[in-house]
Amino acid sequence: MIKFFNIIIHKIVCTSSYLKKIIIDLFHVIYYRTPESTLHNTRWFGKILNKCPLDLWVYQEIIYKLKPDVIIESGTSYGGSALYLASICDLVKNGKIITIDVLDKPNRPNHDRIIYLLDSSTSSEIIKQVEGLMNKNDEVLVILDSLHEKYHVLKELKLYSKFVTLGSYIIVEDSNINNHPVLPNFGPGPSEAIVEFLEENKKFIIDKKKEKYFMTLNPNGYLKKIKN
Repeated sequence: MIKFFNIIIHKIVCTSSYLKKIIIDLFHVIYYRTPESTLHNTRWFGKILNKCPLDLWVYQEIIYKLKPDVIIESGTSYGGSALYLASICDLVKNGKIITIDVLDKPNRPNHDRIIYLLDSSTSSEIIKQVEGLMNKNDEVLVILDSLHEKYHVLKELKLYSKFVTLGSYIIVEDSNINNHPVLPNFGPGPSEAIVEFLEENKKFIIDKKKEKYFMTLNPNGYLKKIKN
């Protein structure tokens, strides 16, 4: 009976992209609504990072290929993601992490590659500090994971896209909220900011190939720079 059921499910999923999307979205909702087992229980060397391992695997592939000199991260939280990024940079023997947050949380990890900045990611002072920490020819990757309201993400996109080098990415995290497919009542957020940004900026495209594991917390959020 179980074998027969598996065969039926296999045929349905393989022949219907609509049903496949429903199944993926349902798993996504379950993943998001049980944070005690998922988002709040994911660690890198003991440090919490509220990210999906499927996305983290894609991040290390991007870092391995690009070997960026600088990774700018907005939204430090407990520092677990900065430590993860720094660890991958250790493996490729290149790169530093500039990570920004409005809050200075205790016991953030110390690492030679991590630089912590304290302020809003969109403040003029922070932008000046970031510019001062980079060299002219640096390969730059940007990851946005701070305040998720549309106005803030759109401002980040406009400010930080200028740092991204050709062929690299600005990754917009949590574009799954506001019913894409979770938190339907959140209101305009990262996904809506992406749409407006791409309407104005033709230097970037959505790289759907980076969503290869079906579920991502960053749908349409892997933005690749294709022209200077």
